[in-house]
Amino acid sequence: MSGQSRLKLKTALGSSAWRAGLMEAQPDAKFELAFVDVEPIHRAFAPMAREQKFDVSEMAIVTALQALAYGKPLLLLPAVIAARFQQRCIITRKSTPLRPEELTGKRIGVRAYTQTTGMWIRGILQNDYGVRTESVHWMTQEGAHLAEYNDPEWVERVPPDRSLPDMLRRGEIDAAILGNDLPDDPDFVAVIPDPDAAARAWYAKHAVIPINHMLMVRRDIAVANKVAIRELWQAVRRARPAVANGPGMTPVGIKANRHALETVLLYCEQQKLLPRPMRVDDLFAETIDVLGETLED
Repeated sequence: MSGQSRLKLKTALGSSAWRAGLMEAQPDAKFELAFVDVEPIHRAFAPMAREQKFDVSEMAIVTALQALAYGKPLLLLPAVIAARFQQRCIITRKSTPLRPEELTGKRIGVRAYTQTTGMWIRGILQNDYGVRTESVHWMTQEGAHLAEYNDPEWVERVPPDRSLPDMLRRGEIDAAILGNDLPDDPDFVAVIPDPDAAARAWYAKHAVIPINHMLMVRRDIAVANKVAIRELWQAVRRARPAVANGPGMTPVGIKANRHALETVLLYCEQQKLLPRPMRVDDLFAETIDVLGETLED
């Protein structure tokens, strides 16, 4: 198909594996993905949620759910672009270590209260260790990607130019939640002992893939170009990469993601992250209506 007749989709996608898979899956499609480099990729989420700056974008699951809850003109596709077990992502000082059960009343730093890694850690702390979210003093550097959302009363903002590891080292906070910027520093240890074993035990108990990012499409683009966006969905199904920690970490389809999304919605409700209750089927109802697809693998 000639390039002139293809729908060019401005796309923010950080995963090189997904990029490569989608390039291979679209040679004769009615669309062309025009990738835009955004580093780090989380800087694409607010522009997509607030302004629909891209036609297609990966998005942190908490931001995606908030965007849908606040009625943003976006459609969610049930394709996990990034996932990881989170147990190693909360750290403390090696000199004065804390265990999860000791975090009640403590100060924990996290980039933003709505950060997806923070949501997972708080959910694990509350549901597996009995540390209720509101019993911790949360210290954040940024607000939400959605302007409509206000942090709960148990969240305090600190200057954004302060490094969380430095704050932890100086004792200004008792623990910190970090994701891809987790430091390799001998001064710090994971709050959850033996985090890899803890992650395996958590998965054995819950059978949940901890979703970080999924895929969103502008609603107006999908409505005006249903055939091309249907082909995009089929390309996504074919493009699913096998990642280092197993192909099960990139599930595609509503059925494959239902249990994980139910857990996300439970954690979001517990943590006051959404303005209204939502169900898994609510997340994809409009996508199915527009595309006429069941969104299963």
